[in-house]
Amino acid sequence: MSSLFNVFNISGSAMSAQSQRLNAVASNLANVDSTTSANGQPYKSKQVVFSTVPMGSMDASGVKVAKVIEDNSPPKMVYDPKSPIANADGFVAMPNVNLTEEMVNMISTSRAYQTNVEVMNTAKSMLLKTLTLAQ
Repeated sequence: MSSLFNVFNISGSAMSAQSQRLNAVASNLANVDSTTSANGQPYKSKQVVFSTVPMGSMDASGVKVAKVIEDNSPPKMVYDPKSPIANADGFVAMPNVNLTEEMVNMISTSRAYQTNVEVMNTAKSMLLKTLTLAQ
């Protein structure tokens, strides 16, 4: 019975981690075309780093967000000499966000979240059936 409760803890930790990952993806997508961020520099893509966390017994592990890091790859340089923020050569520094990668991350994250919802629903159903048999 306690292993069923571990399923809730593990899936809950995964859902929380995926939710934070989805927030990072949403931030990246929202800033894909912005020329400057709050610090006046081009926006830097954010990536979520996961780590395992022990759950209950020795052989059960959940997941948590260890940190959110900024991608330090150089900004994309777009030629736009008419822009007021263009450099002397006519290039504007744009965020280092790859739209295709972020869309794939968004789909992957939402599927992982949905899978954990299904795992929790299945565990709930099994727990309810177990309680019904005990009556």
